Amino acid sequence: MTFDASAIRQKPQKGPTNPFAFSVELGFFAGFIWGAIHWLFHTLHFTKVIPGFLGRPFFNDTFLKSGAGQLAGWLFFIALSVIASVIYGMLFRKLRGPWPGIVYGIVWWCVIFAAAGPALNMVTPLNRLGWNSITSEFCLFLLWGLFIGYTVAFEFTDERKREPK
Repeated sequence: MTFDASAIRQKPQKGPTNPFAFSVELGFFAGFIWGAIHWLFHTLHFTKVIPGFLGRPFFNDTFLKSGAGQLAGWLFFIALSVIASVIYGMLFRKLRGPWPGIVYGIVWWCVIFAAAGPALNMVTPLNRLGWNSITSEFCLFLLWGLFIGYTVAFEFTDERKREPK
């Protein structure tokens, strides 16, 4: 039996990429991957922030700490990632390189952990959270933003041309 690699190759794309559809798909995978990493961080006690922290305005902590609540929290993180990815794809898709995505992730961390999150009771205020949690969450959101930003930049700018053949 022989393996035919051409059978799994993608078909050549016709025309430019649809920014909205690309951003939605990217947001789903960003939320899926980085939500799983957030769950792993919580499981390994790198952070005290529960995986379902985005669902705290809607559900109580008892539910969010259960298996179904953790899954619901993962789905909330996927939804946040889709929204964030669509915003980035619509507004910043022409920015080049990794730095805009890194800054984008830091801005989302500031919004969630310093501004809106404590006000909506999503997260514990920073002065009571602890350095391990702050550092872990900051790094997670920085890398999440980098993932979204650089993937969009790679698709919509000439970043592909810089890659070795």
